[in-house]
Amino acid sequence: MCATCGCSGGARPTVTDLSGGPGPQAGHGHTHDHQHADPAHDHVHEHRHADHAHEHQHGDHADEPAELPAARTIVFEQQVLAKNDRLAARNRGWLEGRGIIAVNLMSSPGSGKTTLLERTIRDLSPRRPICVIEGDQETLLDAERIRSTGCRVVQINTGAGCHLDAEMLAGGLRTLDPAAGSLLLIENVGNLVCPALFDLGERCKIVIMSVTEGDDKPLKYPHMFRSADLMIVNKIDLVPYVAFDIQRCIDNARTVKPGLPAVQVSATRGDGLGSWYDWLLAA
Repeated sequence: MCATCGCSGGARPTVTDLSGGPGPQAGHGHTHDHQHADPAHDHVHEHRHADHAHEHQHGDHADEPAELPAARTIVFEQQVLAKNDRLAARNRGWLEGRGIIAVNLMSSPGSGKTTLLERTIRDLSPRRPICVIEGDQETLLDAERIRSTGCRVVQINTGAGCHLDAEMLAGGLRTLDPAAGSLLLIENVGNLVCPALFDLGERCKIVIMSVTEGDDKPLKYPHMFRSADLMIVNKIDLVPYVAFDIQRCIDNARTVKPGLPAVQVSATRGDGLGSWYDWLLAA
């Protein structure tokens, strides 16, 4: 279970190689234990303490606040993130040892991530090998779109989970087996909260904004923009039809993270893609 939002519950992610069939995530030696084994045990332990505290409150000290369970919840979250960070460090070492540049693409749903990926693959694949790991709760729809470009792609379905984590990526890497020196594009689950909290072992994080969203999003979801190495403002071809101030959006993002680089693109029309490609190839 995600310590941040409680997502996933007992569901297990699946990794699908689109040249084969779906199956449970395999090849880790951890069996997703950082979310479903050890923390589950900790969670039961926490409930026992919570029950004890509850009984204690209704005894001789009924007016005392029950603060200990909340403190243990914070420790539980730290333990989950610490385990994730250890796995992310392994991923990072594995990728760096093979000269693979991994880029984590994050956004809210509908920002145009998949369209931008399709365009990027078609334009850059003659210059560098590219492969993709797709993250969604369900379906192979986006992975099928990526496969249509001729790109090697693996789909990770998280079930009820709202983000990818380091162990899911490790399973995807084992299945994908990206070539040395390649560019690995990771499309995270559409969400502006939890994906920013979970290090995958990537080289850099990119947040994609759409002009169909509010230009105040960086202020509403500061951790996402604070964690990003680049902000892409997408769908700029729609600016004449929406109430969105691009410069205000960029200024808001730089209020959260001073100096955050930003590029403005239209993945469908092609505006600004050269700046995006230059940044990506130099990452």
